[in-house]
Amino acid sequence: MMITSIWLFSPLKFCSALAKCQVFRVFERYATVYTMFPVFSLVLDQDVTPQIAITYPELYKELTKGRSLSFKTFFIWVLISIYQGGIIMFGALLLFDADFVHIVAISFTSLILTELLMVALTVRTWHWAMVIAEVFSLGIYVASLAIFKEYFDESFILSLTFFWKVTVITLVSCLPLYVLKYLRKKFSPPSYSKLS
Repeated sequence: MMITSIWLFSPLKFCSALAKCQVFRVFERYATVYTMFPVFSLVLDQDVTPQIAITYPELYKELTKGRSLSFKTFFIWVLISIYQGGIIMFGALLLFDADFVHIVAISFTSLILTELLMVALTVRTWHWAMVIAEVFSLGIYVASLAIFKEYFDESFILSLTFFWKVTVITLVSCLPLYVLKYLRKKFSPPSYSKLS
């Protein structure tokens, strides 16, 4: 999603070196600070309880077939990233056409919220560290909005218009994917869900 946004953002700023430098600084923070904790906390997620895993070792036969991490899965992830990056950038352009100066704040706020929401929707079994990671990442981003005033206009970010438009962009980038995931799980449930 991050690379897709860079590809889409660069031509919008007329491929200027200053705009790219600013974007890469914000993306560097995105990759290392804003979303690192929630994504890393996904290692605490569990499909089944330890008792079920010990009782039914055949559940792991599916993993040995290589279907979970295949080229098909990778390309699905790439398509999801292209969809979300496109929705975020073009949604920002459509909804904020009069406020082109604020495109960085709009796109990055939507990007951070989309990432945090997608992590939250991916979790099957919540752990207290996951909640702390989500809240901590969101807190760091909100604090950086106040600290890095050269990238973000505080009065614009605090407006109600900014809030509802960013919410719409974030929901359009996440909600259809969640609906598809829910339908897939309902009509083609994974083998471990039959045991829980």
